[in-house]
Amino acid sequence: MGGGILHPSASDGPELRGNKGDKHLWGIVDMGSNGIRLSVTNLAPPTARILPTLVSYRLDISLYSAQYDEKTGERIPIPQDIIDQIIASLLRFKIICADLDVPKKNIRIIATEATRTAINSAAYRKAILEATDLEVEMLAREEEGYVGALGVASGFSNVSGIVMDLGGGSTQITWIISKDGKVTVSPKGSVSFPYGAAALTKKLADLRKGKSEEDGDAAVAEFRKEMEANFTKAYDELNIPDEMVERAKKEGGFPLYLSGGGFRGWGYLLLYMSQIKGRHYPISLINGFTASKKKFEDVETLKMVAREAKEIFRVSDRRRAQVPAVAFLVNVVTGSLPHGIKEAHFCQGGVREGVLYRQMEQTTRDDDPLEVATSKYARKSSDAISDLILNSIPKPSSDSKRTFPKSINKHIVHAFANVLYVHSPMSKETASTAALYCTSTGFMSSTHGVSHSDRALLALLLESRYDGELPPREVDFKESLQAILTPEEVWWIRYLGEVGQLLATLYPSGSFDEDEPRIKTKAEWASGFGKDNDKEGVRLIFSIKKVKKDPMMLRETLEDLTNEIDKVGKKKNWIGGKEGWGMAVDVKIKEVESLD
Repeated sequence: MGGGILHPSASDGPELRGNKGDKHLWGIVDMGSNGIRLSVTNLAPPTARILPTLVSYRLDISLYSAQYDEKTGERIPIPQDIIDQIIASLLRFKIICADLDVPKKNIRIIATEATRTAINSAAYRKAILEATDLEVEMLAREEEGYVGALGVASGFSNVSGIVMDLGGGSTQITWIISKDGKVTVSPKGSVSFPYGAAALTKKLADLRKGKSEEDGDAAVAEFRKEMEANFTKAYDELNIPDEMVERAKKEGGFPLYLSGGGFRGWGYLLLYMSQIKGRHYPISLINGFTASKKKFEDVETLKMVAREAKEIFRVSDRRRAQVPAVAFLVNVVTGSLPHGIKEAHFCQGGVREGVLYRQMEQTTRDDDPLEVATSKYARKSSDAISDLILNSIPKPSSDSKRTFPKSINKHIVHAFANVLYVHSPMSKETASTAALYCTSTGFMSSTHGVSHSDRALLALLLESRYDGELPPREVDFKESLQAILTPEEVWWIRYLGEVGQLLATLYPSGSFDEDEPRIKTKAEWASGFGKDNDKEGVRLIFSIKKVKKDPMMLRETLEDLTNEIDKVGKKKNWIGGKEGWGMAVDVKIKEVESLD
């Protein structure tokens, strides 16, 4: 008996609630060229900004490869057996959506290059509609780059640089500035080229087919010149803002934000390289992973690893086969982009994330991902505790020579205050360890929109808040987190972590009468203190109200607790030892008549 897969018609499946169901749930099918991603996301407030995912899986079908005859290499329509497999998967997805209470109107199929250019595109989309009662939305070539850029914006608090999205059939390039949820991209949207990972793999093979090695090299070299000219032209057409160009000149290149399966495969290769042969990079999430210019451009090493390594985390055989083509593209881009690149940031965000981010209200985009992710753990007075921690940070000195790291911003501190008590029920043997892992493999690991450096900052803050005492086997992990940061950041994290521990001890419930606080904090740069009046650093002042026979014994408690903060300033505890990074800490306890 012949025929393809026998699948039920749309009417045979479970009944989806057209305008009923949970309006915040969205089923998204990202019909890419190298694979099809299916997911259900909850955009209900207050956590919509971090795109909480209920279901996510991938259909391993390359629509691009399916359109080429295996024997002749000729372009063919999408085969019927592939169409049948996709329809069957979409009908299964409808059942999942019905189980989760996703309204029918909230299921969207978003198609890109492989569907857009298929010989039988119209018939393919019609077959899907008739079988599933779901319409396929096709992104225009330029719109695909814009949606991809929004996907990148969803993955970070702030973004400024060049964005590239490498799918199976095409690649897009544009620039983006995203700050506090407000996104600006090139007025042109993006420039798209047929240089996807699968397309480029086939193109490079075709250029050498039937030729001598010398003629093949010449054909590839000519194609490289064509690509370089196209990228140079695209750079001019995108009208990159002058301030971004000037920053690139000053800092040694543009930050590059990379999305799409082709670039994620490249990122996982780099991640693999940072976790073997004695290297222990601590975070295995691709979103927020950053590679230096030198490592990103080391294409020969990565090609060798792709060829020789037995297994590579999150890199499929198909992705391995595409590595030489991606390497070729990386060489072209870095060689043709004026001023070069400074570093490469890898992003999970793509079409799915971009489509969902596009739907958000501006007020939702404005939310900081870390604060959103931690808000449900906040105690009643977490905001007040956050203010006490922020007031423990000195303002920049009048000559601007002494400053606090901008990377440890108010969002990091607010998130720290929100989760200050999460691990407090644990024993002393486990609290610091659990805190150390919470942003990479713990309860915050699934949070979308957080960079690796921010994950390291928050994890180390929490670990320090619980005395910073670790069993020997966890010390390497802590040091690998610290290696993501600068010594200056690590020192300040220790300081603020100790402040957090003091506040959690004074306010063990995380709740207090904010009109009648027990303490106030203030910090300033200081010099001329210490036993010999020769130290300089930061002075932290705790103001407390004078109380006769204080049952809280607040002054005595503070004197005991502030010893730990004072230790952070001892040279032996500086980052890198006595000759490392650090400063003295002068802690004062001041009794006042009123805390107003």
